Amino acid sequence: MEIPFSQRNQSQNTAEEHHASISKKEILLRTLLLLAMILPIVLLSHNLATLVDYGIKELNLPPLLGGVLIAIIVFTPESMTAVKAAMNNEFQRAINLCHGAFVSTVGLTVPAVLIIGLIANKTVLFGLTATETILFVITLILSMLSFSGRKTVPFVGIMHLVLFAVFVILIFIP
Repeated sequence: MEIPFSQRNQSQNTAEEHHASISKKEILLRTLLLLAMILPIVLLSHNLATLVDYGIKELNLPPLLGGVLIAIIVFTPESMTAVKAAMNNEFQRAINLCHGAFVSTVGLTVPAVLIIGLIANKTVLFGLTATETILFVITLILSMLSFSGRKTVPFVGIMHLVLFAVFVILIFIP
């Protein structure tokens, strides 16, 4: 026996309404869960920054090393997963993980800092020296070259590592 068309539409509408209500509840629950998970990280980050700054001062290391250490802490989970994917010959997944980590971190951090600066009526300076700006531009150009082609060759990856090594050297020998 076939269900009349009007009853089919009613059952589809009821299912869609039920799905929409579940989705709203689920979105609210996930949002609250995300905030609950982020809150301890935000609260502990100030203490971690104080600890890192103290260690850098005590060891007479350059202050720029603090930013690098925090970046390493932020990128480590995604980097480990990306390396694991690369070791399993899942290169597209590895690239997606690296891009996702970078875009989410930079794409969220920079606007958040700028908004907080606007709200607090403070001037935000990125603090890039001329040398760091040149390294940044070279990295952008190299990234455009490596991701605009159909295939990536090991030489391009080596060039990225060389640029990173130059950056690290310039931290210690400005």
